[in-house]
Parts: sequence; structure tokens; C-alpha cells
Amino acid sequence: MAADQALRLDNQICFAVYSTAHAFNRVYKPLLDRLGLTYPQYLVMLALWERDDVPVKDLGERLFLDSGTLTPLLKRLEAADLIKRTRSTADERQVLIALTAQGHALRDKAKSVPQSILAASDCSVRELMAMKNEIVALRDRLNAVLGE
Repeated sequence: MAADQALRLDNQICFAVYSTAHAFNRVYKPLLDRLGLTYPQYLVMLALWERDDVPVKDLGERLFLDSGTLTPLLKRLEAADLIKRTRSTADERQVLIALTAQGHALRDKAKSVPQSILAASDCSVRELMAMKNEIVALRDRLNAVLGE
């Protein structure tokens, strides 16, 4: 690719990913508003629906979020009575995150979200999974360059 073409906005994969993330957020917003969640809060809840009662550190690593970003999210989810934060009895320095009954119940209300996203994408499950796998592989290669 010629140097002048390499600097065109439309040729940047980072811009394609960035603008696609914005499009996803716009589609997710009304769906998540019905659940009373922001998109980052939804990601936290997805992780906790998979594995509950986890250390904050593990949750942050799973979501690629540092504690400065994760802590305010957790405080808001706790204020909404969706999670509870407790100190580990084995190690007081460790804070554990667990779903409340209301947090568990929200999972049933959230079951329609993936189907709505699939419909909005106008893609097959196979197509979306192939794209997701490619993006994850790219993310992992970029993180490897950074030593993460």
C-alpha cells in the first residue's frame, strides 16, 4: 500500500473497530436501558453470570479493566443491589464480588439481548462467531506485542 494510502482514515483497521464499537453501543443502549445497565456494567454482569463470587482482580483481568475503572462500576452495581462486595476470609486484602438475588434474577431478563444483537447485525451466528474469533486473535497478538 502506498504511503499516502496507508494514512487514509478509511484504510485504518483501528478506525473500523472503533466505529463498529460505537455502532454496537448504539444498538445495545436501548436494550440495556430496559435492564438498568450501561454497557460496561452489562459486561461485568455477563462475567459474573458465568462465574460468581470472584476476586476483583480476576474480574478486572477477564474484562481487561484496571481497578480505577472497575471499582466505580462495581460501586454502582452494588448501589443497584445487583452485586455485593465482601472481604475474603482467607485473605483480607482480597475483595470478592458476588451476585445478589436481584443480580441473578436480572440474567433471565437479559436473555433476549444476544438475540436482538444477532437480528440487528443481519449476520448468521456462524458469521458473527468467525468475526469474533478473528478479532480476539488480533487482540491477543497485539497484547502479546505489549507483553500482556
